[in-house]
Amino acid sequence: MKTATVADLRNNFRQIAAWIEHGETVQIVRRGRPFARLSADRESNSTRRVPKVDFMKQLREVWGDRVFTDREVQAMRESELGREGGW
Repeated sequence: MKTATVADLRNNFRQIAAWIEHGETVQIVRRGRPFARLSADRESNSTRRVPKVDFMKQLREVWGDRVFTDREVQAMRESELGREGGW
């Protein structure tokens, strides 16, 4: 079990919340004495899912079956870098 002070909870909440989200129980200490315990709500954690992104699907939606030539790729790179000619 991890331990944090009341000041840690106030000043470093993101880190402590990350611990809790990853299944840790955090004991909160006030003036050197245990004050409270924080743990994740089991219901909310079991239904929370991170959506997976299908990057290939997005790529196909944007470009279809298009295959670029080396010259087209070089021109796109130069355009993104703000270059008109070669290197």
